[in-house]
Amino acid sequence: MTTPLPPRVGPLAGLKILEIGHYIAGPFCTRVLADLGAEVIKIEPPEGDPVRGWGARKDGNPVWFSIHGRNKLSVVLDLRRQRDQVLALAQRADVLVENLRAGQLERLNLGPDTLHALNPRLVIARISGFGQDGPYRDRPAFGAIGEAMGGIRHLTGHPAGLSDLPPPRCGISISDDLAGLFAAIGLLSAVYERDVTGTGKGRVIDVTLVDSVLNLMEGMLPEYALDGRIRQPAGAGLPTAAPTNTYPCADGKYLCIAGNSDLIFRRLATAIGQPDIADLPRFATNFDRCANVTELDGLIAAWTRTQPAATAEAILEAADIPCSRLYDIADAANDPHFLARRSVLPVHDPLIGDTLHFGPAIRLDGQPPETAIAWTGPAIGAHTDYVLNTLLASA
Repeated sequence: MTTPLPPRVGPLAGLKILEIGHYIAGPFCTRVLADLGAEVIKIEPPEGDPVRGWGARKDGNPVWFSIHGRNKLSVVLDLRRQRDQVLALAQRADVLVENLRAGQLERLNLGPDTLHALNPRLVIARISGFGQDGPYRDRPAFGAIGEAMGGIRHLTGHPAGLSDLPPPRCGISISDDLAGLFAAIGLLSAVYERDVTGTGKGRVIDVTLVDSVLNLMEGMLPEYALDGRIRQPAGAGLPTAAPTNTYPCADGKYLCIAGNSDLIFRRLATAIGQPDIADLPRFATNFDRCANVTELDGLIAAWTRTQPAATAEAILEAADIPCSRLYDIADAANDPHFLARRSVLPVHDPLIGDTLHFGPAIRLDGQPPETAIAWTGPAIGAHTDYVLNTLLASA
């Protein structure tokens, strides 16, 4: 591609990132940074990132990649046979992001020692299942393993005695996404140290799927160290606050209600037609309500079962009680708040036509979210000629 590309805007405009990533974690990291204006050159094999084969397709093109690859320059290179060109791109880059198996860069003779000998300023963010060291370093891992070992899959299980089904996954590859975010934070801190603190040196950032999930486990480690307690699955509730749960409605849908402060609970009691329960000693404080949560949840559910979810939500919202229906993606795509904030954006993709994208989660000074999307996920190798013959030639 030799046609000029739209100029990048945002606080990271001018930051040059080389992505040697596939599937989710590395590409998610770089997509967040690309939305903030960074130039991201994504190296793909001739068959493309394997994630291009996931999910729905239109005219043979994967619709997920419209978002996953947005704002990135796709370059087809064989990491083994075209190593010199990979090194040339790494020499030009500020940051390299990779999520190959631990040690794979070294096996390709592209490890940190090689890269830093060529470009001492290069920040290298490495994302893997278990990290670049430790006894599990060479084990294979995908997102599900991060969930399992990091502890979240245990917590998303059913409370004891309620079901023989295995604990369900949360529905998305959350450990990959978390690792991508931690890697983005880590590499930006290394760029700050290099360029602002003034060390002038790159760093190697080591982020794992399992650590990224483990770090979300709130106070569970000190709780365990205190007396051996192990937090158990709580279903849709929250063991430390009540009422906070998800309740069935008359139309088969569910309503999440968070009425755990004393003032909110009093308003909730009135809204469901039982104002007197707020004065009962067993419901007087959050501590008391947690001790009697089964009875309390039963009273609230008895009311929600009489109302369609949207009606119950409207009643509680009018009483200033935190609540929401459980949204599916159709609810999100049509929600007036998401549309007003352009969290859901109509976008034209040359490969798949008119589609919808998530607006960037990070907003800056009221800048219109549309400006963060310079182009949608490109075809495999769409920018190979431009990158190798224009960008490298001018480096």
